[in-house]
Amino acid sequence: MWVDEYDWRNYPELTNSQLAEFGFMSPHVQIEEDFDAVVVKVHDGDTFTLRCDFRDFDFPLRLVSVDAPELNTGVPGAEARDFVRGLIEGESVRVLVDRKNRVDKYGRLLGDLVVIGQSLSGVLVTSGFALPFGRRREGELPDLNKDLRSEQWF
Repeated sequence: MWVDEYDWRNYPELTNSQLAEFGFMSPHVQIEEDFDAVVVKVHDGDTFTLRCDFRDFDFPLRLVSVDAPELNTGVPGAEARDFVRGLIEGESVRVLVDRKNRVDKYGRLLGDLVVIGQSLSGVLVTSGFALPFGRRREGELPDLNKDLRSEQWF
């Protein structure tokens, strides 16, 4: 069974379908509710490592509703990371979890952080360091080779 080989340390969160079937086998609490945590590391403008009192290891969280520039984009990515680092690294935060959309394809917990009474996602968007998720490709021309490839129609 895959659960015996599952990498719980690197992918601590189960998807909702996995949770329903295998959640009882998880070696740690599966997060389904809002909770308090400390941000121990800021990876980029929308991905962090958290520490909380109900787990004995640190784990990743990605903001669910925004998209910040990647670090490989150069200055924009580094500026977003540094802005967020100055706001939340080492700080206590409230993590808001959407039970219907808890985990991304990389096994990271999805949510938003509340810092000093404000949504971090909202602060990032209004400060120009992130776009609402889904708008990051706005204004770009579609890749017609990908969208119209013949094998998708047969």
